[in-house]
Amino acid sequence: MNPPVPPEIGSHVIPLMAALMLVVQMLLIAQRMLLTSIRLFAIQSLLLAGIAAVVAYYYNASHVYVVAVLTFIGKVVFLPWLLNRLVHRIQIHQETDPLLNAPSSMLVCGALTLLGYSVTRPFTSLEKLGSNTLAIALALLLTGFFLMINRRKALTQVLALLTVENGVMLAAVALTTYGMPLVVELGIFFDVLVAVMVLGILVYRIRENFASMDTGKLDQLKG
Repeated sequence: MNPPVPPEIGSHVIPLMAALMLVVQMLLIAQRMLLTSIRLFAIQSLLLAGIAAVVAYYYNASHVYVVAVLTFIGKVVFLPWLLNRLVHRIQIHQETDPLLNAPSSMLVCGALTLLGYSVTRPFTSLEKLGSNTLAIALALLLTGFFLMINRRKALTQVLALLTVENGVMLAAVALTTYGMPLVVELGIFFDVLVAVMVLGILVYRIRENFASMDTGKLDQLKG
């Protein structure tokens, strides 16, 4: 049964939501307060869940509803709650010493975004969900990796890993109206969930042993 709303509306809504994901990513890169960064990640994940729901609705892909629900429960509710609890427990609320300051970081991420658009230009014909969605997905990947390199706090690096995964999921949706097979999507989701829980324990142990979340402190373990 065809949706009562013209599918052309979906092809406009999805790129708009994807663009908002990129805007949130830029805000996250410039943000140093950990609690605010966690909220920004939750907003980005909510947009991703919305994109999955729109795809499921317009293309009658019922299994994508499962992805949307899991994304909402896991990345909008559970992981932000877990990370908020971790921040309050370790009593470190701010990223104080990134490798590059906010203006320089924004310039680098702007260049990475342009690179993403340039690389994906030959593949625009493969996109099923409107123009620029794949480019935004690649920009999320590149800027997420940059965020992992630029920040020293282990918790911020966890958030960066999660934004990279959001980019992977958006790319899968952009290339096909049905996303990846459900088994693959569930596997990625639970792998990331377990990884974040393990990294959360690691963050807590780093804080307990070194009174800091700076991953550079791990060099002291060499001997």
